[in-house]
Amino acid sequence: MIELIGVSKRYGSAIAVNQVFFKVNEGENLVLLGTSGCGKTTTLKMINRLIETDEGKIMVNGKDNRNQNAEQLRRGIGYVMQNIGLFPHYTIEDNIAVVPKLLNWDKKKTADRVRELLLKLHLPENCLKFFPAELSGGQQQRVGLARALIADPPVLLMDEAFGALDNVTRTNIQQEFKNLEELKRKTIVMVTHDVQEAFELADRICLMDKGQVMQVGTPKELLFNPANEFSRQFLDGQRLALEFKVIRVKDIWSNLPDGKNKTEKVLNPELSVWEAMEKLRSETVEELTFHDGKGIVKTLTFDDLTKAFNQYKNSWHYE
Repeated sequence: MIELIGVSKRYGSAIAVNQVFFKVNEGENLVLLGTSGCGKTTTLKMINRLIETDEGKIMVNGKDNRNQNAEQLRRGIGYVMQNIGLFPHYTIEDNIAVVPKLLNWDKKKTADRVRELLLKLHLPENCLKFFPAELSGGQQQRVGLARALIADPPVLLMDEAFGALDNVTRTNIQQEFKNLEELKRKTIVMVTHDVQEAFELADRICLMDKGQVMQVGTPKELLFNPANEFSRQFLDGQRLALEFKVIRVKDIWSNLPDGKNKTEKVLNPELSVWEAMEKLRSETVEELTFHDGKGIVKTLTFDDLTKAFNQYKNSWHYE
């Protein structure tokens, strides 16, 4: 869906982005992650031509974005930014309906789509006549997402979209983001400086430093097969917590003891090791039972979980 081929951007003698190559598959969420000033946002904005490239080319759905009318290009790409960018003197309804008005939608089509998104994004219908300042930060961010989604663009760009929110609100919206069916069929490129957020939401991560791509891979690949010393060191401070979150019970399945069919709640092995540990802690139970959907049942304690987790980690080899 998106491909960057040797893309560079300079500001005077400073090189902001230097020979960047990567592809984003249709329906994939690629997260741009890296140090401050590494060129993440510049790279993102070159995709929809808010910033023009100096070298290289960017293909969007098989077409060079420089050969497309900039306004038309942007109408087919949703864009969500950190400071939300809502028009303060527009009502919430008018803010969400900006793109439909540009596309000359009729009022009924616009109103139906606005209400559909309110329901999906857990916004009260009575907020439509409010102004942005009358909503909480989390509600404003949902409105910004609704505005980006209303015309159902195939591509969505997100620039530190959750960065201005408090930790609790950000965690809640991230979970909603992951579960929103509307987003599962879109191609998403997201910028974040939050490592935990990147690992929570990304299908793949593009790790950048000083305008260059250091590694592109799945969260597991970045953790267990770092391409270079920068990739290894960048994650060192949070490595264990990230491993707990990216490794799922299904990954360590063969290392777990067999269980017995039980009548109590049976869990899905898609749960991360972290989520399984949280269940053991918060529900004050001594063991959990998982079913793989193929007739195999595993019953495990905290010790079983940690032992299998460590065996799985040891099966990976750092390069």
